[in-house]
Amino acid sequence: MSSSTGYSSETMRWSRRLAWPVIAATALRLALLAAALVRSGTGVIASGDTASYLEPGRNLLLHGRFWTAGAPEIDRTPGYPLFLAVASLPGSAFAALAQVILSAFTVVLVWRLAHAVFGEERIALAASWIFAFEPVSVVYSVRLLSETLFLALFLLSMERLAVFLRERSLRELAAAGIWLAAATYVRPVSYYLPMALAVGSIAVLARIPGLPPQRQRPIAGDPGMPPQRHRPVAGDPGMRWKAPAVLLLSVLPWLAAWQLRNWLETGFGGFSSVAIGNLYFYQAAEVTARVEHRPFASVQDDYGYAGVHAYIARHPEQAGWSQSQRLAFMEAAAGRVLRAHPGALLSVQLEGSAMVAFTPCAADLLKLLGAYPRDDEMPRRVVHEGVVQAAARLVQAHPWQAAAMAALEAMLLGLYFFAARGALFGHARRDALWLLLGISLYFIAVSGGAQAVGRYRLPVMPIVCIFAAAGLRSKAPQMPAW
Repeated sequence: MSSSTGYSSETMRWSRRLAWPVIAATALRLALLAAALVRSGTGVIASGDTASYLEPGRNLLLHGRFWTAGAPEIDRTPGYPLFLAVASLPGSAFAALAQVILSAFTVVLVWRLAHAVFGEERIALAASWIFAFEPVSVVYSVRLLSETLFLALFLLSMERLAVFLRERSLRELAAAGIWLAAATYVRPVSYYLPMALAVGSIAVLARIPGLPPQRQRPIAGDPGMPPQRHRPVAGDPGMRWKAPAVLLLSVLPWLAAWQLRNWLETGFGGFSSVAIGNLYFYQAAEVTARVEHRPFASVQDDYGYAGVHAYIARHPEQAGWSQSQRLAFMEAAAGRVLRAHPGALLSVQLEGSAMVAFTPCAADLLKLLGAYPRDDEMPRRVVHEGVVQAAARLVQAHPWQAAAMAALEAMLLGLYFFAARGALFGHARRDALWLLLGISLYFIAVSGGAQAVGRYRLPVMPIVCIFAAAGLRSKAPQMPAW
């Protein structure tokens, strides 16, 4: 393979060892899928959101119209609905099988990204082994939700972006942008990421004052070989502006095309209305609940969260309104609530980000295995009950389930510990280090709020696993020359 790809012939010989973590990842996910189907049936691999993807996807596949219930679909974007519609034609179990295969492919992508960041096969292989057993990836490979497809496309983008940082090839950067646009069509959560990356690329390519020249370990990972300096192209003033321009031009036209479709069909000019729905039915409702000292579910009922008919019952004056008019009302109403209570909003956002970062996702694993207690037996909204009180009640009522949750939480905290060690002492490429840390913070921040759940952490976990692999392999800590 040519050197422009960033992978030498030595790397390709090492890559034969990658088969083992890929086999292990595939076997584990297939075993979980089989256990879920045997113990709980096909219904357990779906969720409340699965149908909202399937209907517009099938309408697009069979009739060429991305519609739901006789109206243009603007809440979902077409990436995952189309994938699910095609993969589920033989049955929902086949769609889950397709996701298992895709999830195993993400193990390969983690290996490639780790190579691009550290240039060392041992770290890349260790990262692939860790990610093969990472619980969120395993669980959501068999749940019919958009996370696995999004992760595959996102990792393709990040790996190309990391290669660009090493090679300074605008072709690689354009490929990263196209993959990122495709990922955004699957989950709009990355909608604002291109702008953040463009700003970050300007800072990196301008050689931030105070940072010494970057250094990289050889691709072969021979500890006896001295570090090599990068070629001095990072300070190229032309590249400083070409790079963000190429990135944005490879992403924004694709996003604008879907926004134009939404505007032409409904008058709504955004990329996805899900953000406005979350702002109104979750963020504003949660802030209102805290300010008025009311149950969150009660406030959601007042807002008409249960569906279109419930919403119209709460707002009869909007019965004849268009989709765009209702969305404009919800956005304005939510904005008034949030601007009036910035302290409560900040609290809700931070607590949601903490839930994304630290929820072990054990409940979904137990549900797949048919071992989860009835919902009315479990603590509701831990942030309201208090962690200690909720945990004590869970241990007393369901000790085995509590033990499983504690084990997954311990695994997550262990990964964070070694990831921090790897980020500090793992000798990653400095520009790639800041890239991945910034992306991690982006996903944790934008996924916070009242709608936060642990599965939103999935895009961050490959990065955690890569740095955890470096932390496991790093020598005695010594302060880096930052």
